[in-house]
Amino acid sequence: MYAIVEIAGQQFKVAKDQKVYVHRLPEAEGSKVTFDNVMLIEDKGNVTIGAPAIEGAGVTAKILGHLKGDKVIVFKKKRRKGYKKKNGHRQYLTEIQIEGISASGVKKAAAKKEAPKAEAKEESKDLSSMTVAELKALAKEQGITGYTSLKKAELIEALSK
Repeated sequence: MYAIVEIAGQQFKVAKDQKVYVHRLPEAEGSKVTFDNVMLIEDKGNVTIGAPAIEGAGVTAKILGHLKGDKVIVFKKKRRKGYKKKNGHRQYLTEIQIEGISASGVKKAAAKKEAPKAEAKEESKDLSSMTVAELKALAKEQGITGYTSLKKAELIEALSK
């Protein structure tokens, strides 16, 4: 039995008890994680393909450790120009071990509750990036009186209340 699953933005073909190096995950070492974005499951010749993901399917894994990958040297040169640049890079990785693949019964991860707060902050940023005409139209929709004589800062203050 194997599955094709998306982990940290990349797709991997995984099987039970397989060790995989993936981009750094935020969870602590020793913790268990569930990946619910499963694209394909093969079980004894029986293939199930998702569109784009299989509902209820999941892959559970245990985080074995966090580490850094091998150094990659980036060398740029333009001949006869005297241009040389040498740069290095080491990717942060997480080693995980696949503990199980289930075709059904896995619930989707709950959405974080911090999203409404972020939206409120984005609205205040959006107000400052709007033009005066757009702000006046928004004030008219909200029923604010006397918006025609207000300046941009005053409109933003009135709309943010």
